[in-house]
Amino acid sequence: MAAYEFTVSVKTRYLEAQSQPELANYVFSYTITIKNTGEIGAQLISRHWRITDANNHIQEVRGLGVIGHQPLLQPGEEFEYTSGSALKTPHGSMSGEYFCVGEDGEQFHAKIPEFVLSLPHTLH
Repeated sequence: MAAYEFTVSVKTRYLEAQSQPELANYVFSYTITIKNTGEIGAQLISRHWRITDANNHIQEVRGLGVIGHQPLLQPGEEFEYTSGSALKTPHGSMSGEYFCVGEDGEQFHAKIPEFVLSLPHTLH
């Protein structure tokens, strides 16, 4: 087990009621679970997202915390939140990283694995 490690899992959902395909606006929600799988308590300080649509247009988003929180997680603890993103295409993906600081001051990055945003029943 690594001393500094957050494990990230993601579930996505297409929000049909908020989308306007005729205006090239496809809205998705994603629920992220962040679990401290390391040996030392650590705090999530900031985020960096790379949002890519089907036209290979990349949008980068950086900011402090997640949904107004900078959770401090002890080993084994987890934090879950839901947020969203809009694309101009019906398919895309997101990936990124969280910048974190251990209780002992050690800095590290937690990778957010790439996940797909897609209308239901359209990918094979």
